[in-house]
Amino acid sequence: MAETTRTTVFDFFHEVSEQVRKVTWPDRAQLQSSTGVIVVFVLTVAVVIFGMDRIIMAILGLVTSLFTG
Repeated sequence: MAETTRTTVFDFFHEVSEQVRKVTWPDRAQLQSSTGVIVVFVLTVAVVIFGMDRIIMAILGLVTSLFTG
């Protein structure tokens, strides 16, 4: 279990800055590639949800038309 000690706000921000320096940041090409993948994925999911919504609305329309005449 980690040892818990009281630290000051200054110590906290100093440790945060040390950890941020250890991060491996993506280069521009990796960032553009990842962004493209995410955009395509989000658009695909949006189209699928839109299609499912339209199908469900059509089915509900048919069901309700059976009971309303």
